[in-house]
Amino acid sequence: MRKNCAVVLGGYVNGYSIALELHEKNIENIALVQYGKQLAGYSNLFNTKLSVDKTSGSLLLALQKLIKEFGYLVLFPTDDLFIENLYSIREKIEDFAFLPFNPGNIISATDKAVQYQFCEKLGVPYPKSVELKNINDVPDLANRLRLPIIIKPNKREDLKIKVFRSVTISSENELSTHQESLKTYFEKGVSFLASEIVPGHTNGTIYAYVGYRSPKTKTILNEWIGRKLTQYPDDYGVFSSASNEAPEIIRAHGQALLNGMDLYGICEPEFKYDPRDGDYKLMEINLRSMMWHRVGNLSGVFLQQTQWLDALGKTVPKYEQSTKLVHFSYLKHEVVNLVLRKGYFRLFKQNLYKGDENRLAMFTKGDLKPFIIDQGNTITTLVKQVAKKLLRRIK
Repeated sequence: MRKNCAVVLGGYVNGYSIALELHEKNIENIALVQYGKQLAGYSNLFNTKLSVDKTSGSLLLALQKLIKEFGYLVLFPTDDLFIENLYSIREKIEDFAFLPFNPGNIISATDKAVQYQFCEKLGVPYPKSVELKNINDVPDLANRLRLPIIIKPNKREDLKIKVFRSVTISSENELSTHQESLKTYFEKGVSFLASEIVPGHTNGTIYAYVGYRSPKTKTILNEWIGRKLTQYPDDYGVFSSASNEAPEIIRAHGQALLNGMDLYGICEPEFKYDPRDGDYKLMEINLRSMMWHRVGNLSGVFLQQTQWLDALGKTVPKYEQSTKLVHFSYLKHEVVNLVLRKGYFRLFKQNLYKGDENRLAMFTKGDLKPFIIDQGNTITTLVKQVAKKLLRRIK
């Protein structure tokens, strides 16, 4: 008899949160496919744990093993490389697995230039941007965009090659300094998007819409909106703390993008508030669950369960997001921010204690080992960040 299995692809904070929600919704078979041994690999939430390298062939072998054991898999990817590898092996597994993306556009949809083209078409605000495809696009950039600007790879490339996630350019001299390194990346096939920076700190100004759009009904089955309170290690980093607060315009923009781009699965458009014109401008669209997405189920919306039920053809409940203020924090990032960022103590207190409900990532009674291991990693992370700061000062 066929058994169904939820397969979490990736063992970091987002992977653990996916498994925790599924476990809380009484889903019995949960498997972890991880790179080596990641944090979630220490958890007791999983029936099966497999390790893979970052190639599609390794992932295929792991999934074939799980198909043989269970019969049918519902896949929950947590990074862009897993999505890319799933896409490349989709024809070999699609009869035995639910793929949570639109195979017709998933590769193009990860391209930020394409995302901004849809913003133009759909009337969703976005920062003025220029696509950089080769070194000839760089020299006159300062004449085409207002400095300061931020340059990011069009797609997440840092999981495959060593490339920066973003770099800020404040002057023409800085632009000249970065030309040689950009040329090296162009030669490796990396393209970039240069965008005018929406002014102001990101603390409390980054908002997101998170929805699940069904490939079966072509409709959004459940959704929630929220806000990043702080990031790590700086204004262009990743989640440190977040809440379930956001204006309704974020919902409207998010729905427009998911429907207008014909996206499937769990998707997250992120926006930054621009005080110059009062618009919420798209930063990027993430086509998977992110580190802070447990905010959704803590405020009453269960997107992981929604995907599970939709994949199996079962009735999906309609959830309404709670107005109770939820604060969700990743303690490791909060501690490093507290030590290294001047004046952060006030934000630290607000993030960890000022919600109606305050929760920590990775912390679960009865499954404490991942949290304990992670706290041990805090010292290593702190040393690395201190070293980076010292190197920048020396340069």
